[in-house]
Amino acid sequence: MESVQVKEYMNQYPVTFTPEMSVEEASLRFLKTKQIGGPVIDRNYRLVGFLSESDVLEKMLKSIYHNAHIANVGDIMRTDVLAVKTYDSIVELGQGMVANKPKVYPVVDDDGNLKGTISRNDVLRAIDLHMRESFKVGA
Repeated sequence: MESVQVKEYMNQYPVTFTPEMSVEEASLRFLKTKQIGGPVIDRNYRLVGFLSESDVLEKMLKSIYHNAHIANVGDIMRTDVLAVKTYDSIVELGQGMVANKPKVYPVVDDDGNLKGTISRNDVLRAIDLHMRESFKVGA
């Protein structure tokens, strides 16, 4: 199981945002994709931040009485992003998720370019599949 890598279970087509994007547009992307968070990237697909549904919800609730542009993603995104590499271990990532609590991690290459995302659900699926395979062999 230690040899199972993030790239085997990551979402290769995550919802993404740019710093210039409006919060309203980001909200629509969350609604359409049903994802709970996503990486913020620059024009070269380099990771520059992370945006969650709760970041957008919080900003929209604060501005609920204004019928105008609220803010841009760059104004509310998190810049202290915990990212993982494609070759990282699923087991180590799972242990980190328990300790650090993010639900979704951006997956980047060694140059910081976005390759996908991986969520708690993806890690749980990987572990579940491994356990099912192990029990079949031993049965």
